[in-house]
Amino acid sequence: MYGRLAPWFHLLTPPDEYAREAAAILRLLREHVDGPLETLLELGSGGGNMASHLRRDLQVTLTDLSPEMLELSRSINPAVEHIAGDMRTIRLGQTFDGVLIHDAICYMTTEVDLRAAMVTAFEHLRPGGAAVFEPDEVRETFAPETDHGGEDGAAGGAGKSARALRYLEWKTDPDPADTSYEVDYALLLRDEDGAVSVTHDRHVEGLFATERWLALLSEVGFRATSLTDEWDRVVFIGDRAA
Repeated sequence: MYGRLAPWFHLLTPPDEYAREAAAILRLLREHVDGPLETLLELGSGGGNMASHLRRDLQVTLTDLSPEMLELSRSINPAVEHIAGDMRTIRLGQTFDGVLIHDAICYMTTEVDLRAAMVTAFEHLRPGGAAVFEPDEVRETFAPETDHGGEDGAAGGAGKSARALRYLEWKTDPDPADTSYEVDYALLLRDEDGAVSVTHDRHVEGLFATERWLALLSEVGFRATSLTDEWDRVVFIGDRAA
């Protein structure tokens, strides 16, 4: 999904659908940042969907492990700085008013990796800054589920049809004793020539209790809080003391 299929990603999750969530993140940052909120680092920025809205209010710097996803992000965020790097280890040598790790934080499947990403966020915050972490799931509320969706792309040229994608998503937790769960995607892809292909993509994602999230954030140095957002997801906020 983040490599060979990256050019299809905006048909899986269209950027326009992120407007409300971006506005909610902006409000959270404004509530927690002490002083001006002008610059934002997003770790694991993916296809740039969130940044396409946040860059209207903030100077945004985007990092991601996947060169293909960074290239896709540039197509909708052409004036934004994009940097390839791993959220566990990247060091840019500068600080920001805010840091965001959206659902890419889900790919931290051990406490060691999760803590490393938190340290990266902390070290890139100025005193008085704040970080927002938005995992898809926490242990207390996880339940197996399915979802489906997809989009048609823009109409093709002469003799071409619009590219289209449809997906079925299936979340399961084969071992409730560990710190991960699985997300399987069945993807049905129609290219501009009308040819249809099917592919399966499995993602292993992290699953931690809210208490462990807050404890790890505190260990790193954050003043940690959590809330449940309007989509019933647990969001974590870490303030760095001024």
